Amino acid sequence: MFDLTPEEWTAILLSLRIATVATLVALPFGVAAAWVLARKQFPGKALLDGLIVLPLVLPPVVTGYLLLISFGRRGPIGSFLYETFGIVFSFRWTGAALACGIMAFPLLVRPIRISFEAIDTKLEDAAATLGANRLWRFATVTLPLAMPGIIAGTLLCFAKALGEFGATITFVSNIPGETQTISAAIYTYTQTPAGDAAALRLVIVAIVIAMAALLASEFFARRAARRLHGD
Repeated sequence: MFDLTPEEWTAILLSLRIATVATLVALPFGVAAAWVLARKQFPGKALLDGLIVLPLVLPPVVTGYLLLISFGRRGPIGSFLYETFGIVFSFRWTGAALACGIMAFPLLVRPIRISFEAIDTKLEDAAATLGANRLWRFATVTLPLAMPGIIAGTLLCFAKALGEFGATITFVSNIPGETQTISAAIYTYTQTPAGDAAALRLVIVAIVIAMAALLASEFFARRAARRLHGD
């Protein structure tokens, strides 16, 4: 029952690749957005916060459709990227990574923002009195103190990206070997009379990977917190 076929392995490895790329690309933007929301006051802050959270409350198909009309070959952004740089997102695995990154972005930002808000700014001020400039203070004081939230957000983002389905299949379809992730493969197998066993195998794999990511998030976040507090 647990002998995975080459097609199933392809879907699993592609899902891991897409989730990893989506997380790594989203991470610097997530840290920046979290820092701005935690530390800055400006007109439109509530709107920015709402836009970041929006993918969580919108139907995933809506997000996928918006990506399709924006980043498709005929979309304003997609046509520019294709004509200028030869970059194509629609119906490619890179488009799946883009969709997964956007859908998982709120789960990345939230823990990091909470970590930034919990930092005592007096520690940063103390570093400033010792001559550290703003960038050096952020790199050596703020980021290490926020590390538990960064770790938790990164792994939650990865887990969410790994299981994304609605936005991905709307934007890049369900092409075996190119855009067929674990979720899309499960959907395909459930539509065939003899696909129950294959679907179940992939469901078990998805559960194992997701649980591993969540447990790793908890473990590394606690470990980073203990190191920061000297325990």
